[in-house]
Amino acid sequence: MNKFAAVATVALAASAALAVPGTINQKRGDITWQRGSKTYALAYKQGNMTAQQEIPLGSVQSLDIDKPANYDKLVAMVEGGQGAGAIAGLTQIVQTYRMLVWDKPAARYLVEAYISANNYQKAYDSAQSIIAEDKSAAFTGPLAPAYWKALLGLGKNVQLENCLNKASSSGDRASSAAALVMRGDVTLAAEGDSPDVCRKVLTDAYLRVALMYSDEPCKGARIDAMNKAAACFDKLGMAGRAEKLRTQARSL
Repeated sequence: MNKFAAVATVALAASAALAVPGTINQKRGDITWQRGSKTYALAYKQGNMTAQQEIPLGSVQSLDIDKPANYDKLVAMVEGGQGAGAIAGLTQIVQTYRMLVWDKPAARYLVEAYISANNYQKAYDSAQSIIAEDKSAAFTGPLAPAYWKALLGLGKNVQLENCLNKASSSGDRASSAAALVMRGDVTLAAEGDSPDVCRKVLTDAYLRVALMYSDEPCKGARIDAMNKAAACFDKLGMAGRAEKLRTQARSL
């Protein structure tokens, strides 16, 4: 094999989609996302044989993929302030599980890891690699709020506003709650944290989420809103109310 062919073969192997275990349309097997044809390839046992089936994206009624073995550990690293050490592992999950359930949750924490390192461009690029294939990931689902933080950090305000409008009108309460929290963040970033601005974001954003979005899918946004409301109350010299909100957030 000549040098060029060897390099091409290695590159092809590196870019090839990997099969992961899961269940699609109630059928268990090894599943591969085929980006070019937008289909899922399913290899499953049929007696002593391995059968193959291709399922178009539009024909998927249910898709359940086993959690990556190291996912929880990597998430704990990001949440524990060790995001830099989780970047390689999260990147691998995002690549391996593209369109296989775990790409967006992993991308969320990958974006958070880059943001914690103050690398908003890398955070944005990581999110865009997912959004390019699934446009809805920009305004609904686990990746969206982290993506919005990257947009805010880069000053992409028109793009951010477009995402927040879509999130608010999507009919997804979790996305709507997260969008309200982000609107408070945008106001603070643009206008500062004077007492008047703090009162404004408390009324228009953080307390609205804390009081009106108590259903389970909104839990993450509600906790975030409570902690940010507490920070506003601190700025207003209302330490008692701030601590009460933090205690409530910890209990959720």
